Amino acid sequence: MTATRLAAQGLSVGYDDTPIIEDLDLRILEGELTVIVGPNACGKSTLLKTLARVLRPGRGSVLLDGQSIHSLPRREVAKTLGFLPQTATSPEGITVGDLVARGRYPHQSVFSQWSKQDQAAVEQALADTGTTQLRHRYVDELSGGQRQRVWIAMALAQQTPLILLDEPTTFLDMAYQIELLDLIRELQRQGRTVVAVLHELNLAARYATRIVMMKAGRIEAQGTPAEVLNAERLLSTFGLNARVIPDPDDGTPVILPR
Repeated sequence: MTATRLAAQGLSVGYDDTPIIEDLDLRILEGELTVIVGPNACGKSTLLKTLARVLRPGRGSVLLDGQSIHSLPRREVAKTLGFLPQTATSPEGITVGDLVARGRYPHQSVFSQWSKQDQAAVEQALADTGTTQLRHRYVDELSGGQRQRVWIAMALAQQTPLILLDEPTTFLDMAYQIELLDLIRELQRQGRTVVAVLHELNLAARYATRIVMMKAGRIEAQGTPAEVLNAERLLSTFGLNARVIPDPDDGTPVILPR
């Protein structure tokens, strides 16, 4: 049986007196690329932030490798779980190289110096995201798409076995979206566990090994893309009148307008 890396049990989360997620249960399985989809304002980002310990639930719990994530030391969590939020902000006047290097902070201590392993992790992250040539540029000088790739590089430099990405393809043109998702899929194939929020359903179907479909703070369905994505569910969840056909090459669901 596949191990559970991250789990939500009876999770309820809200802002002020407004509930966003209510009584939600979820298991993130080791080695899977789980994509969370759903209409706007359904709670996708709130769920991801809660799984990443950015938000504390009103009720219920988040378990990381079977332990309450809020009971674990912050540094220990940061060595296991990397999180890229939807809107990340960087300090003024920081270069790309320095920002990506911050991904190595969980691995540092008062007794350890910057190592060859740290430098290699940064170089690999820059190369994987196509940002090596930007390393001496200031982050606040970059375009939205460039900044997004730099933030992803920082998350990769952290080298955690579990990565949570909130809309990682935001601001990226289609070519970079495909490159990034190819990279994420390769990381998953190498053994990492990845959870991502995506808006584009056909990309979710193409890259996910599991899909979690949300609506109004609850999980409507979860399973493989073929199990979750069908015309009836797309209509009831998204109001999308579409056809779903299997790709003739590999059977991946393809969503087409009627």
